[in-house]
Amino acid sequence: MAETSDPRVAVYLDFDNIVMSWYDRVHGRNAYSRDRQKIADDITDPEIAERLAAATVDVGAIIDYAASFGSLMLTRAYADWSAPLNADYRSQLVARAVDLVQLFPAAAYAKNGADIRLAVDTVEDMFRIPDLTHVVIVGGDSDYVPLAQRCRRLGRYVIGMGVTGSTAKSLAAACDEFEAYDQLPGVTKPETPAENGRSRGGRGSGSGRGRGRGGKSTPENGNDQTEVVDEPSGAVVFSEEAVEDPQEIASRLLQRALQLGDRGDGDWLHSSAVKTHMRRMDPSFSEKALGFKSFSDFLKANSDIAQLEETGHERLVRSTD
Repeated sequence: MAETSDPRVAVYLDFDNIVMSWYDRVHGRNAYSRDRQKIADDITDPEIAERLAAATVDVGAIIDYAASFGSLMLTRAYADWSAPLNADYRSQLVARAVDLVQLFPAAAYAKNGADIRLAVDTVEDMFRIPDLTHVVIVGGDSDYVPLAQRCRRLGRYVIGMGVTGSTAKSLAAACDEFEAYDQLPGVTKPETPAENGRSRGGRGSGSGRGRGRGGKSTPENGNDQTEVVDEPSGAVVFSEEAVEDPQEIASRLLQRALQLGDRGDGDWLHSSAVKTHMRRMDPSFSEKALGFKSFSDFLKANSDIAQLEETGHERLVRSTD
């Protein structure tokens, strides 16, 4: 039996969101919207079966990551489990003791069924299990921002998870910590797919059902982008406007963290404290996602911004200005 002082973790998976988002990540932007009808018509079609197999989500990697924060008290996955695509995952989920929450096909007036049910269950569990310490929300929909904020106000540590390219920046900012599914141990990062899924007029593509909740302008690091929400998945994709280089964003984040930590006295700072500060400002920051093996390597690559001093096991850094 776990000690009562052990962190206790609850995991909530918007399963349709993560499956469809990962499909798009592997096969290209809006790929699932284009293939949705083919998948619904015949999931055993050789071409479709091959594409689905290449985009299979490793549920075990998600659960193992959540377990690194403490003892898993409950794990729930929300989807229409009668759908052939989701049914293929049932044995994998049951083997990991995941509670499958059935969501019947939503009518046109109930587009946010998974979002609402997941949010209601999460809030109820926080009051029903008062010693719950960590909440893991798996899904990239910006509709989960109020849920993450409420969990934090109630004293829980919130971890968000989504697929790179299909996660709202606002959701990452609302969490204490955010991790991309692509970066989990055991998950093979796909090669960058061809840009064959260009959005049309900010309304998405494919079956035409992606009118979503409308286009939302989101200023992000100075660049205005239009969020297009694919209703069946809840995933956020962006229009074809230029996206700023993640390395440049991270470099500016480092510079800001050093300036705030310096306080004008020019003292050396522990690199771990700088990284912690950076993740507080942007929970989605990850040096590994940028291709660096360690935070020290990231600092060395930004020598024009940060001066790194390594003494034994100690890593100190300060601004070069």
